[in-house]
Amino acid sequence: MTYPDKPKIRCVGALVYDAQGRLLLVQRANDPGRGRWSLPGGKVEPGETDAEAVVREVREETGLVVTPGRLVGVVARPAPHGVFEIHDYFCEVIGGALAAGDDALDARWTDRVIFAALPLVELLEQTLTEWDALPR
Repeated sequence: MTYPDKPKIRCVGALVYDAQGRLLLVQRANDPGRGRWSLPGGKVEPGETDAEAVVREVREETGLVVTPGRLVGVVARPAPHGVFEIHDYFCEVIGGALAAGDDALDARWTDRVIFAALPLVELLEQTLTEWDALPR
């Protein structure tokens, strides 16, 4: 989906898996998507690199410390005053303890069964399926 006439708001997201192949998700505390489950992530702050933003957002929302890896893909989602251009990266946990914080009501590791049962943000399952990135 493209939005050529709207200003782009650069964002990042993190695809983080544990040793069992479960995917880290957060329950959003704010709109858009309040109460729905999504990847940890958010807006890139001025002067911040994508890698710095991913590390900050994951730490703020989940308490985990990650090392960002390769870019998985980019999606565009409508925003109130533009379009969120979300750059999603594979990440590896290197520290911290899982606990919801900041913009998250909850944070958890999800296997495929739990993932399928959660109220997800729009297009998350479709996008992860296209990227062959669903949890095990």
